[in-house]
Amino acid sequence: MTDTKNNNRAAIMALVMGTLAMLISFMAWSSIAPLASVFMTKAFGMAAGGGAQKVLVAVPVLLGSIMRIPMGILSDRLGGKKVFIGLMIFTLIPLLIIPHVHDYSVMLWIALLLGMAGTSFAVAISYISVWFPAEKQGLVLGIAGMGNIGNAVSALTLPSIIGANKDISKAYTFLVILLAVFIVLFALLTKEMKTDKNKTLKNALSVAKEADTWYLSFFYMLTFGSFMAFGNLIPTLIGKGNVSGFILADSPARVLVLAGFWAAGFSAVATILRPIGGAIADKVLPKKLLMFDFAGIAIATLIMAFYGKSFTVLMIGVFVLAVFAGFGNGVIFKMVPYVSKSNTGAVTGFVGAIGGLGGFIYPFVVAGIGNLRTSFIVLTGFTILCMIVLYAVFFKGGDTIVANERD
Repeated sequence: MTDTKNNNRAAIMALVMGTLAMLISFMAWSSIAPLASVFMTKAFGMAAGGGAQKVLVAVPVLLGSIMRIPMGILSDRLGGKKVFIGLMIFTLIPLLIIPHVHDYSVMLWIALLLGMAGTSFAVAISYISVWFPAEKQGLVLGIAGMGNIGNAVSALTLPSIIGANKDISKAYTFLVILLAVFIVLFALLTKEMKTDKNKTLKNALSVAKEADTWYLSFFYMLTFGSFMAFGNLIPTLIGKGNVSGFILADSPARVLVLAGFWAAGFSAVATILRPIGGAIADKVLPKKLLMFDFAGIAIATLIMAFYGKSFTVLMIGVFVLAVFAGFGNGVIFKMVPYVSKSNTGAVTGFVGAIGGLGGFIYPFVVAGIGNLRTSFIVLTGFTILCMIVLYAVFFKGGDTIVANERD
């Protein structure tokens, strides 16, 4: 009885602390986006909303996505607690350096290092999932995924911390102190997960041979990719000249705070819907939920494509997208542990990496096309493609991974 209580306590603590660790890591990971357009443009000679700014914002997303694969495997092999603590300590390095960088090319390299904080997603899912039974995975991993709200917290708080004097060192000092305190708490309050010491790299990489790993990755590229991309793009979308009806404040800093408010709202809505999607997927066939979800994303992108010049309509489309992107994230991750139950971190790494790449690529699609309507139509087309693949493979083809035990 005592062992059961201890295990339950350890499981709850793993969920709570793992989710909070991801939240703080995501704050660090996404810290450049809400500061780039006003607080970093002058320092690095960037044009607000220009290509250099978009590249700087996207670089952390790139490494944070790609490195999820090895970090997920490492977590399965060595233990999530050890890997998480090491990751958070590493994240302190770019956070300490950024306020002292005054050259754009150097900043790109530091931003690349900061991207490692984004791998916290794969580590957290690997660490948390082992503590809970299969029938609770949807809800639990949905709750764990709420660590994504670090994007929203970052967008909402960092511009206000800096204030009108544009001194970014205040924001990064805050992040360093917050992360350092949490490293100590995580070390003291959590237990290490069970690991298989005989597991090899070859065994972990075997999940790449599973077709379902790639199907879920493809779908997650749409849902999580949309979440990441629009969380970073909203300040650009509602900037001066893009939409009508957005009341700009007198100072650029105030404009950024307002834009950060809308970006934070988008991220918060998507994050809150994630555990709801996971919990419903514990009860309802996930393949049916995904088809409904993709239809919702298609509607949202079409609204933005044809009526996005109005601030009001654009925000309606953006928040409809937030609902379905967040819901879909939860549904997809209900299924991740079923691909390979002994390699959850590896599957999470692959799915999370491809999903994150969606968030990296889409801002470049917007910048490259140069026309918001066409950019939104491209996203609609990708959504329809996901619906076709879902139908062909999981409805007509008979693949059962996007189903539940009752199917």
